[in-house]
Amino acid sequence: MTKLLVSVMNVEEAVCVLEAEADIVDLKNPIGGALGALPADTVLEIVNAIKGRRQISATIGDIPMIASEIVHAVKKMAAVGVDIVKIGFFGHERHEECIDALKPIINSGVRIVAVLFSDQHPNFDIVTQLSCAGFYGVMLDTQEKTKGHLLDHFTLMQLNDFIMSSRSVDLKVGLAGSLRIEHVEDLADLNPDFLGFRGALCEKNNRILDLDTNKLKAIKEVLHKCNNSVLEVDRC
Repeated sequence: MTKLLVSVMNVEEAVCVLEAEADIVDLKNPIGGALGALPADTVLEIVNAIKGRRQISATIGDIPMIASEIVHAVKKMAAVGVDIVKIGFFGHERHEECIDALKPIINSGVRIVAVLFSDQHPNFDIVTQLSCAGFYGVMLDTQEKTKGHLLDHFTLMQLNDFIMSSRSVDLKVGLAGSLRIEHVEDLADLNPDFLGFRGALCEKNNRILDLDTNKLKAIKEVLHKCNNSVLEVDRC
């Protein structure tokens, strides 16, 4: 079963996503970059509005790979009460140093998902390191939202290999990156743990504009049908 993750930027959108019965409410400031962070007071307002009825993830911002800065941001976000903290692993340097610095936080019970960027040609060897450090999951996204979607950078076969290798070391796996409704069926067939959306659910497909509830319902319906098809195959 593939869950639906929807990125929101305020409490009104979060309630809309809750009412639409999406699975994961993802807190992100699309104006602030690929993983722009929302202010702590906005995050707290959303956490209080959701009241544990949905899993909540939150990004820490487009922070460079400086271990001390990342650790500080993760602690700050986790303290507000979200279920999952998402960290962007930008570029190709100092990843191991940051992973090591996050181990004490993970050991304290904080669930962390590492976000790799398909348009930065990530090295998937990092998956094993993330698992050994106790990360909760890993996902693929795109950093530059105006320069193509996930499938412009990886084939379905490559994405399947990424999912299988991540699952083999007990990581949850997510796919995102300027995805559209026409991508849902092919990606759901790969059975990731979740698919993430923002732009495709917004007015004019612009990720900084308001969510369109009709688009949200349409994508949820397609994903629901895909999940039912997987269940029928499993029964056979």
